[in-house]
Amino acid sequence: QVQLEESGGGLVQAGGSLRLSCVASGRTLSNYRMGWFRQAPGEEREFVASITGSGTGKRYADSVKGRFTISRANAKNMVMVSLEMNSLKPEDTAVYYCAGTLLSRSDWDYWGQGTQVTVSS
Repeated sequence: QVQLEESGGGLVQAGGSLRLSCVASGRTLSNYRMGWFRQAPGEEREFVASITGSGTGKRYADSVKGRFTISRANAKNMVMVSLEMNSLKPEDTAVYYCAGTLLSRSDWDYWGQGTQVTVSS
């Protein structure tokens, strides 16, 4: 089983920055794709960014390209995944979730509990 725990959310003014972190543990995770999703009130959960096991492949939602950066650091039986968020906008306000899945799968199998990000105008 894989456990994920996010941290780093909070309240920030528009134009500011936040860094989210996710620690995933439980097994060797270097062959897991890791990602971030977010869900705003009344909205469906949406993809934000993902990163492959080696860290060389990254994808971003169009809404965050150029402002957010995903990275990861692999270690034995754990990985830390970060999401650096710059030039934040009020529409970035949401609960942000860390997720993980095997590189061979298209569905996301493991999820964290989420961390709240609120951007004030």
